[in-house]
Order: sequence, then structure tokens, then C-alpha cells
Amino acid sequence: MRFRAMLLRAGSPFAQLWFRVRKPTTFGVKALLRQADGRFLVVRHSYADTRRWALPGGGYKPARETPAEAAAREIREELGIALPPSAFTVLDTTVTTLEGKHDNLTTLTATTADGGLRLSPEIAEARWISALEELDDAPVSRWLLRAVGR
Repeated sequence: MRFRAMLLRAGSPFAQLWFRVRKPTTFGVKALLRQADGRFLVVRHSYADTRRWALPGGGYKPARETPAEAAAREIREELGIALPPSAFTVLDTTVTTLEGKHDNLTTLTATTADGGLRLSPEIAEARWISALEELDDAPVSRWLLRAVGR
């Protein structure tokens, strides 16, 4: 598992370079998971910006799945939480070129009673928090800030 995280970290700069050269159109999802008590989940990925707290998520192919199906899949793969696609609602959809690609990013939210996490090698750390201040001034992704602000 640790080896897979090292491979992800090593490959990240090459993926970033490919995005900048090719400028592909991609589709991605981010998921804001909440619990009934108001806490929400933040993660640090094991690749790319490993210090920044963010939302779980990933890429998808619109011909194969909807954003809600992709969010449910990513949450299951990365965190071991099984939620049906119907549990997710769209918070926001935006187009960004931040990583050098033309990324269509959909942020969704869902509530879960399952607080137990089984982290994949893609996730270095995950926490349920009530407020961003609990992260002690650590860097936070713009998508996390945007989702929590809604």
C-alpha cells in the first residue's frame, strides 16, 4: 500500500506536465461528506500537494457515469464508505484551467452515518471536523473552502 502511494507521488509531476502540454478536457468530482452532527470530512492526498487539506474525489468519464455515480465510486474506493448515488446532491459545477487542463468539476454533498474510514493509498490522512479552524492554519484547497462556504 505504501508502494502505491509512492508511485502516485512520483507520477504526479509527469501528469501535471502532460496536462499543460496537451490541455485535455477532463471531468472530475469532489465530495463534501457530512454527518448529522454537522461535522464534515477533509482529506490530505498522498500525491501532489500532500500538505493541503481537500475534499475526496477524482475523475470520471461522462459517457460511463454521472457525477453522482462518480462521487459514490470515489468515496467507496478512497474511504471505504458505501453510499448510493442518490445520496449525493450537486452543490456546484465549474470549469477550471488551474492544473493546465480544461476541467469540468462538479462538487457534490451527501450525509452519512458511517464515520469509520478505510483509507486507500491515495489518501494520506482523513479527519471529521466541525470547522476549518480545527486544521490549525494548514493550507486548504479552494474547492474545500468553496464547498464549506455554501
